[in-house]
Amino acid sequence: MELLPEDLLKAYSTGLFPMSDDRDDDVVYWVNPDLRGIIPLDRFHIPRRLARTVRAEPFEIRIDTAFHDVMLGCAGFRPGVDATWINRPIERAYVKLHKLGHAHSVECWEGGQLIGGLYGVSLGRAFFGESMFSRQTDASKIALVHLVAGLIKDGFVLLDTQFTNAHLEQFGVQEIPRVAYRHRLAEALKGTARFQGTAGLSGASVLQLINHMS
Repeated sequence: MELLPEDLLKAYSTGLFPMSDDRDDDVVYWVNPDLRGIIPLDRFHIPRRLARTVRAEPFEIRIDTAFHDVMLGCAGFRPGVDATWINRPIERAYVKLHKLGHAHSVECWEGGQLIGGLYGVSLGRAFFGESMFSRQTDASKIALVHLVAGLIKDGFVLLDTQFTNAHLEQFGVQEIPRVAYRHRLAEALKGTARFQGTAGLSGASVLQLINHMS
């Protein structure tokens, strides 16, 4: 199945997102869960230790400089993970979506090496988080903190995490019914926002942006 960027955007606008069962499986199916994970931008919680790490700026943060590499990092096999939902049709489609300005990456770099990050899709004032990876302690967590600060700075109102998990619970993720999610999505799609991120901002400035919303 070949995914087209316009198909992806239409799906996201109606609450759907694509998945696959395995990296080498070309079948793509659409998911519309009964309960949806979201992180309220005005109630994002940063654990104290992580806040100290963000302030210390252990990594260089870049935006959209290695989108494809971030996708490959997210699709890579990791300890305890036997498969990935990011198959090759999904990979190709999101790279095209990135070139159109609707998919973005937040990247953590150290010594010229990409050591963690995340990617997602922007549409209207909504951002749909897709996946994250980390090759150094806290890299994906720091990327998430910078994502949230960037969304706040750039005027976004909805951060969709699709599902909830133990990793996201520490940041205040919530699970809401499909009907409530569609209402929030409809409101977010009424306006427009352009994701530019936090590249060049200090760790202290990033924390200030988030704390100002809380």
